[in-house]
Amino acid sequence: MGTLGRVDASRLPGWIAERGTELVGLLTYHVGDDTVDLVTINAFDRGGVGSALLRALIDSARDVGATRVRVTTTNDNTRALWFYQQAGFRLSALRVGAVAEARRLKPQIPETGLDGIPLRDEVDLEFLL
Repeated sequence: MGTLGRVDASRLPGWIAERGTELVGLLTYHVGDDTVDLVTINAFDRGGVGSALLRALIDSARDVGATRVRVTTTNDNTRALWFYQQAGFRLSALRVGAVAEARRLKPQIPETGLDGIPLRDEVDLEFLL
């Protein structure tokens, strides 16, 4: 999907994770022809919630006959790059300069991202089913 697509994540299918009455995670996705795109994932603690949500998405993608699950992140998000690769995703595309294009639609995107890394590029990762 990439940054340039306009998506209202509140209208997408997904899951919430709760521990008791407390919200501890959320994942939304979009189903395409042969690809399921992970749109948002949030885990509010480090108790394996993100991994459980990701496994649920992969299982669901298999159930609908998809051939891959894809996610897009940015060059600064080293934690996400680690997380997805640990889960079996592989790098599949690099869009150099894509964040500058996205800033035209969303000027509030900062110049500097996580850990002080300049926010410049988009990275796709995919999990083949």
